[in-house]
Amino acid sequence: QLQMVESGGGLVQAGGSLRLSCETSGTIFSRNDMSWHRQAPGKERELVAAISVDSSAQYADSVKGRFTISRDNAKDTVNLQMSNLKPENTAIYYCKVEEPQGGFGDLDYWGQGTQVTVST
Repeated sequence: QLQMVESGGGLVQAGGSLRLSCETSGTIFSRNDMSWHRQAPGKERELVAAISVDSSAQYADSVKGRFTISRDNAKDTVNLQMSNLKPENTAIYYCKVEEPQGGFGDLDYWGQGTQVTVST
């Protein structure tokens, strides 16, 4: 059974940095596309960054140049390094696993979320 443990959220001042991690188990991590999403109060969940199995990365325009997504296949972990944080980055951040189902599409799994709060 696939399990995910997110960590690294917290309270930081504007301009500061945080590193989020999502460790998975019960899956062949190297075969999964991974991504980070966030949901701010009163807003819909949105994609922040994604990384494919070949480690190619994509970012939301609002975080380009400030956030970096990476994966460690040896540790079954995906990370999100966030720098120069802004108050509008305050949200619950969720890790997502896209697990291929042998030609029948992907099955999505979501982490429990980790709170990131950026103060002015």
